[in-house]
Amino acid sequence: MQKFFPSIRKCLNILVFLVFIMAQAALGTRQNFVAHAAFEPQSELDTRVRLIMDQMSPEQKVGQLFLVTFKGTDARRDSPVYKLIVDYKVGGVVLRADNDNFEVAGNTVPKAAELIRALQNHVWDASQTQDRSAGSQTLPYIPLFIGISQEGDLYPNDQIFSGMTSLPSLMAIGATWNPSMAEAVGNVMGKELRAIGFNLYLGPSLDVLEVTATSANTLGVRTFGGDPFWVGEMGKAYVRGLHQGSRDQMAVIAKHFPGRGASDRLPEEEVATVRKSLDALRQIELAPFFASMQADMESKARVDGVMVSHIRYQGLQENIREITPPVSLDAEAMRQVLTLEPAATWYQQGGVIVSDNLGSNAVRRFYDPTGQTFDARAVARNAFLAGNDLLYLNNFIEPTDPDSATTIMRVVDSFAQKYREDPAFAERVDQSVERILKLKLRLFGEFRVDRVLPPASQLAEVGRSQSVALEVARKAATLLSPSAAELNIRLPRPPESRDQIIFFTDVVNARQCSTCGDQWILSVDSLKNAVIRLYGPAAGGSIIQGYLFSYSFLDLNTYLNNPEGLAALGVNLADAEWVVFALTGDSSTRPESQALRRLLNERPDLIVNKKVIVFAFGAPYLLDATDIAKLTAYYGLYSKIPAFVDTAARILFQEQSANGASPVSIPGIGYDIIRVTSPNPLQVIPLYFDFPPPTENVEATTTTTPQPTQIPEFKVGDVVPFRTGVIIDQNGNPVPDGTIVRFMINTLGESGATQQIETVTTGGIARASYRITLPATIEIRVVSEPAMTSQIITINTQNGEANISTDVPTPQPTSTPTPTITPTIQPTEDVEEITEVTVDYGFSDWIIMLLMVGGGGAGIAFIGQRRVSLRWGFRWGMMAVIGGIVAYLYLVSGWFVPLAPFEQAGRWGVVITSLVGLLSGWGIGWLWQMRLQKAQPPNRKN
Repeated sequence: MQKFFPSIRKCLNILVFLVFIMAQAALGTRQNFVAHAAFEPQSELDTRVRLIMDQMSPEQKVGQLFLVTFKGTDARRDSPVYKLIVDYKVGGVVLRADNDNFEVAGNTVPKAAELIRALQNHVWDASQTQDRSAGSQTLPYIPLFIGISQEGDLYPNDQIFSGMTSLPSLMAIGATWNPSMAEAVGNVMGKELRAIGFNLYLGPSLDVLEVTATSANTLGVRTFGGDPFWVGEMGKAYVRGLHQGSRDQMAVIAKHFPGRGASDRLPEEEVATVRKSLDALRQIELAPFFASMQADMESKARVDGVMVSHIRYQGLQENIREITPPVSLDAEAMRQVLTLEPAATWYQQGGVIVSDNLGSNAVRRFYDPTGQTFDARAVARNAFLAGNDLLYLNNFIEPTDPDSATTIMRVVDSFAQKYREDPAFAERVDQSVERILKLKLRLFGEFRVDRVLPPASQLAEVGRSQSVALEVARKAATLLSPSAAELNIRLPRPPESRDQIIFFTDVVNARQCSTCGDQWILSVDSLKNAVIRLYGPAAGGSIIQGYLFSYSFLDLNTYLNNPEGLAALGVNLADAEWVVFALTGDSSTRPESQALRRLLNERPDLIVNKKVIVFAFGAPYLLDATDIAKLTAYYGLYSKIPAFVDTAARILFQEQSANGASPVSIPGIGYDIIRVTSPNPLQVIPLYFDFPPPTENVEATTTTTPQPTQIPEFKVGDVVPFRTGVIIDQNGNPVPDGTIVRFMINTLGESGATQQIETVTTGGIARASYRITLPATIEIRVVSEPAMTSQIITINTQNGEANISTDVPTPQPTSTPTPTITPTIQPTEDVEEITEVTVDYGFSDWIIMLLMVGGGGAGIAFIGQRRVSLRWGFRWGMMAVIGGIVAYLYLVSGWFVPLAPFEQAGRWGVVITSLVGLLSGWGIGWLWQMRLQKAQPPNRKN
C-alpha cells in the first residue's frame, strides 16, 4: 500500500492548490460585481506629462493655452492657420460655419475630414522635420484639439447642416424624460464627429431654463429643460453617449458654466446679470454641472471640462455694478465656485476650464461700451489669470490689425515673453498646460498621428443613424393644449380626403458657407410634402393632393398687411377646413415670425369655425394664454429636423398620439415645471419594510422573483427600517432626487405621541428607520407634499409579540389641477420591487460543505475499496471531493447562471449543490474506471 502514498500526497497537494485558487477567484469575482468604477492612478500619467513638459519651449507651452478659429478651408503652408499651429504652436482650433470652414452640401463631411487631417498632419510633419543638430532643442509632438459646437436641430445650433445624421435639439431629448434617449443621441453624435476627426465637443448645454410669464429666455431649445435634476440626468446620459460613441477619444466641454438659464439676454451680445443667492445657484444653476462632475460616478458620464460663460452672478460677486467683470474674467468668483464640492474634487483631478469666446460682443462691450477699442492682449491675460486653462478666441481681432491671425500671434508672443520674465505667470502656465496635456493623453494614449486621426473607413458610417431621431420624435411629441379628453371632443376624426388643408410655415433656411447656396432646413412645403408622402396617392390615398395648399409666414404677414396683394391666399384660407401652422420661434430680425400672433390678434375672423392646429417646432412657450385659447390644438415638437416634421404629419392624421411632456414651464397653459415634477397628489405612496437581502439563518423563498416585503418579528428596542416605493410626479415620472418625504409615526393609545422623520428621495425612493421604545400599537404612514396619502403599516407590540397589518387607503380627490399631458412613464410596484438578491456565504457554510464533502468522499472511497480496489476507491473519493468543492465554489462565485435557484435557497442551496457536485464527481470517476476497463486486456485488473 505504501507504493500509493506518493500519488496520494501529490493528488492532495493538487487538490489544496485548486481549492485555494478557485476560492480566491470566486471572492474576486463577487467583489468585482459590486465594486464601483474607479479612476485610474495618475502617477504614470503625471510622469509622462512631466517628461513632455521638460522638452517643451515657452512658446510651445503658451501655445497650448489657445483654442482659435480661422477663415476658410485653406490649410496650405502659406495659410494663416498653418502659421498659427506650426510656427506659433497653437494647441487647438474650432471649426465654425460662419467662418466658412465647411464646404457646400454633398462635400461637407468628406471635405471637413480632409481639412482636419491636413491640420493634424502639418503639426506631425513639423515635429518630425526639426533641426536635430547638437545644441538645438527638439520639441515634442503634441496633437491639436479640433473642436466643434454641434448641438442638434440643424441651423442655427449646428455647424454642419448636411452629411451627418440630423439629430434633435436638447429640449426635444428632454421632452422624452428618458436618459437612455439622451445617451443614444449622444452616442450617434460622438461616433459621427469622431469619424470626421473632431476630438473636442463644445457642449452639451447644462443650463436650467427659467421661463416666466413676463419674459422668456433666449436659449430657445438649446437646453434639456427647466428642472435641475432632470437636466443633470439627461446631461450625464448625453455625455456618456458622446464618450461611448467616440470611443473615449473626444473631450466633452459642458456649457455654459455656471449656468445662464436665468439670464435675460444672450451673453454673446452683452454681459448678462443674474441676481440669485449662492444657495439658489447651487440648487438650480450649478446642480446639473455638479451632477456631471461627481467624483464617484463612472468616468464616461463625467465631463472633461466646462466652458465658463460671460455672465455676472450676485451670489458670487455680491454688489454688481456696470464695471463688475463677468465670472469668466473674475478670478475671485472663479475661485469661489471651484472650491465648492464636487467641483473642487473634479478640478483637482484634472478638470479643464475653457473660456467662452473672448472675441464676442459681450466682452468687447464690457471693456469698451463704444466698441471703438479692443486690447486683445489684456483681455487674454485677464481671462487666463481669472482661472481659464483654454482661451477660446473667435473673431479675436484688434481694430488696427488686418486679420485675427495677426492679433492672435501678438497675444501668443506676449504670453511667451511674460513666461520668461515672470516666474509666477510661468507657474500658472505650467499648471494649465499640465491639465491640457493630461486630457490629450487620456484621449489618445500616446502622441502619434495615427492614434490621433480616425480610420478613413469610418466616414462611411456617418449619416446612417436616422432611427434614433425618429424614436426621440415619437416619445417627445407633446399635446400642450387642450387635454387629451377635450381633444377627442374637438377633433373626433382626422382630415378626410376632401377636406381642404392650408399650411403656414415659418420657414428656416441657411447657408453652409458664405458662397454656398441656400439649404432649406424647414421649407414652405415641408409639412405638406410629409403629408403627401405618408397619406397621398402613393400611400393609400387618404388625402387628395389638390386640396392641400402651403404658404410661408412671410406670405401670411404680407397678406395681413395687404390682402389684395395675395388674393389666392385669402381664397384658400376661406375655403380651408383645417389651418395648420408650423411655428419655429420669435425673432426681432424676422418680422414675419410674428405672423401667427398677428392673425390671432388682428384677424381672428379668418379662422372662425376652422380647425386650427399649431405645431411648435421650436420653444413651446412663445404663445400666451389668449392666443392658445383660440387654437383647436397646440402641440410641442421642440425640433425641426425631418423626423419631427414626419411625426407632426402622423399626429395631424391621428395615426400617432403625442404623449410626451414639456421639460420647461409654459405660462400660457399654466404648466409650471416645478409643480409638475412634484409628487402627484392623487397617488397612494407605497410603503414597505426595508430589510437587507437574506443572510445565514434566513431561508429565502425558492421563487426567482423576491418578495418586496417580508413579515418580520419585532420587539421593544428593535429598529424598524422603512422605505417607500417609487414616488411619481404629475407627469408619471419618478420625482427628482432630493424631494422631501416625511414618515409619520403615530403611537396609538393613551400617549398618542406623533413623531416625524424627514428625509429625501434618491431614485424616487425615500428611506427611514424607527426604534420601538414602548410596547404599543404603532402606525406608520408617509407624506410627500402635495401627495398626502400612502399605505399604512401598523405594528402592535403590546403583548410582547408583533402583529403587523398593512392598509391601502383610497385616495380622496383633491382640487389640485391635473396635468394636460399623458404620462410617459407608469412605474408599477411590481417593476420597482424586482431587485437582484445577493446571498453572502459565511464561514459556517464553508464548514458545512467541507464536512459533507469530506464525509461523502470518505464513504465513496470506502465503497470503492470494498467493491473494486484500493486504487479506485481512492480515485472515486478524490473525484467526489473535487466535484463537491468545485460545485460549491461555482455557487458562491455567481458564475454559473443555472445555479441561481440554489443560491436563492440559502443554506439548503449549499447542501444541495455540494451533494450534486459530490455525486457528479463520483459519476465521473466511475466513467473513468469503465473506460479504462474496456481499453485493457480482460485478464488485467486495476
